[in-house]
Amino acid sequence: MSKERKRREALVYHAKPRPGKIEVVPTKSYNTQRDLALAYSPGVAVPCLEIEKNPEDVYKYTNKGNLVAVISNGTAVLGLGNIGPEASKPVMEGKGLLFKIFAGIDVFDIEVDAKDPEKFIEAVKAIAPTFGGINLEDIKAPEAFEIERRLKEELDIPVMHDDQHGTAIISCAALLNALELADKKISDVRIVISGAGAAAVSCTRLYKAFGAHDENIIMTDSKGVIRKDRTSLTPEKKEFATAIDVHTLDEAMVNADVFIGLSKADIVNVDMLKAMNANPIVFAMANPDPEIEYNLACSVRDDIIMATGRSDHPNQVNNVLGFPFIFRGALDVRATKINEAMKMAAVEALAELTKKPVPEQVNIAYQETNLSFGRDYIIPKPFDPRLIEEVPIAVAKAAIASGVAKEPIEDWEKYREQLAGLIGKDQKMIRLIHDRARSAPKKIVFAEADQLDVLKAAQIVMEEGIGQPILLGRKDVISDLMESINFHEEVTILDPKSDEQLEIKSKYANLLWEEQKRKGVTLYEAESLMRERNYFAAMMVKNGDVDAMLSGYSRNYASVIKPVLDVVGKDKGVSKIAATNMMLTDRGPIFISDTSINIDPTAKELAKIGFMTSKIVEMFGIKPVMAMLSYTNFGSSKHPNAGKVTDAVAYLHRYYPDLVVDGPLQSDFALNRDMLEERFPFSEIAKKNVNTLIFPNLESANITYKLMKELNKNQSVGPILLGLKEPIHVLQLGASVDEIVNMAAVAVIDAQQKQKR
Repeated sequence: MSKERKRREALVYHAKPRPGKIEVVPTKSYNTQRDLALAYSPGVAVPCLEIEKNPEDVYKYTNKGNLVAVISNGTAVLGLGNIGPEASKPVMEGKGLLFKIFAGIDVFDIEVDAKDPEKFIEAVKAIAPTFGGINLEDIKAPEAFEIERRLKEELDIPVMHDDQHGTAIISCAALLNALELADKKISDVRIVISGAGAAAVSCTRLYKAFGAHDENIIMTDSKGVIRKDRTSLTPEKKEFATAIDVHTLDEAMVNADVFIGLSKADIVNVDMLKAMNANPIVFAMANPDPEIEYNLACSVRDDIIMATGRSDHPNQVNNVLGFPFIFRGALDVRATKINEAMKMAAVEALAELTKKPVPEQVNIAYQETNLSFGRDYIIPKPFDPRLIEEVPIAVAKAAIASGVAKEPIEDWEKYREQLAGLIGKDQKMIRLIHDRARSAPKKIVFAEADQLDVLKAAQIVMEEGIGQPILLGRKDVISDLMESINFHEEVTILDPKSDEQLEIKSKYANLLWEEQKRKGVTLYEAESLMRERNYFAAMMVKNGDVDAMLSGYSRNYASVIKPVLDVVGKDKGVSKIAATNMMLTDRGPIFISDTSINIDPTAKELAKIGFMTSKIVEMFGIKPVMAMLSYTNFGSSKHPNAGKVTDAVAYLHRYYPDLVVDGPLQSDFALNRDMLEERFPFSEIAKKNVNTLIFPNLESANITYKLMKELNKNQSVGPILLGLKEPIHVLQLGASVDEIVNMAAVAVIDAQQKQKR
């Protein structure tokens, strides 16, 4: 993608459909006059007076306890430098978005027009009563040190400058694990720090807290090694000045065990790397380009343990592993500060989590066979679902033990359950799907590329690296549409109706005729069918010329399914295909089947739909917990419609005993754990969060998912076809661009899985 296109897309993303990335959403009912009277006047006076009598009640009656301010003056933004408060706002909104999606924390971003530390401190102190915590961001050193120190001393809520401590916490956890793998002690190793800014100072202080010795630390800045005989050093640099007789980074790297890069690209060369001790630990964290390129470093030293700040290499030091979860733990015990004990607890939690068996969901998301503690896995992945439990609990316990918690937690298991429930409230699944598709992109034929929205989706698929689109349709129409949306990348365009593809059409027609001639299909008919885009596209998949196919945007479902079944057919052991939709809800992904194919399945067909759905759920790295739905609970009705579901459940229990499934159940009981456990404690799915719903017929499933989509604004991914021999998926009529892109990613993942088989 060109720089100009990236620039344009970034601007459109931030401007449309409404400016910015965050909004304020009411958490209480506001539908009636009574609601409004309680929300504002006169009802609001009651909690106001309660808070006046007891200021601590502000946590009881307002959102203060879950509200963090992300505050900056824009003096050190994202490597962009001093761009000012207004220009820093997109970054602060982005930080707010990360707080919300990773830890369920609400954020107001505050941009302060004050470079003078005193004015900045006074501004923050004046607005602090609004917030449960303060996240300082993108403030230049050395002012950042004084600002944070003063605010921590003078406020009674958690304050953390993430630029300093986020990188320190994540890199320290990685360092402890790397040292363990290298069989070295932190007290013995020589550590070279490249950079002397806020992050470098905080990192080094934290390493010392874990046992690193001053006499083994060499810090460098743009002038060379920070030595005791240098003049005009800031207090922070004086803290790390060395007496060792080295003056340059080249000299410092000789016999070094650890290199910590927090400076700029390409300042470490091959000779420096070769001069390091055995099993060197290199954290080259400059962004976007590290101090030494990852592949180069690994080619020079096969004993290296390396981390960067980039997501396209192992061991990414990513601050999102820390700040959302640290603030989560601090807020939940109403900590008055984030102290050293809490930061060290976060470090230890991250380090220990890396050594535990990795959930299959994480392996699948990152296209790994078996992530396990080792040189290429010394720090958890950002989308590890265990982070929301492990890190906040460790931080909360440290806050309590160190005496800064105003509201200690007593029931830790209940707290763990509450934390686990938070991860369902974000929309990370779409990103996981896209990331997984990008890890091994495939060729996708878009059978209706002469439709504008389909073409827009194909462009995004190509630019995002999800797949390589092959466009089917009238060339002149597609070319004109491509010009209208600035789609100038080189891409294959095929028109089955033209005479340009005579050779390939003839080949496909012969292949189809050979398979279908004993079913009454003549060669002439096969040749005619190859002029139809869905037959042609399906043959492309069958012949291995593309990996996956998407169609259905402009044609009804049946007219697309028939060519697909005629050409590729059903998978081995499948009697009937089916479809599921993944609904992205506040409680996490919920799979609904069968939404598109089988009008009134038998008990056995219903059971097989359930089993095929479970395999799709597993494909996304989720353990299926399935409810077979009906209008009745557990045989309370003898009507054949209910009996069908009972028989389907019995079939699944008999032939697939490892599948967690039960029913028949009414939908409210299936989705309400408390109701189910109270009334039917014997159920297979009691005490579990159901994520898969199998409906007794097509109309109930289809109506339900469309109601959820329109009334609750749940995003839908699907329909995902189950039981086809090849990765082919049929879009909903008139699907949106985003829906088509998501289905393209699903088709790529499907192709990845089928190729593994």
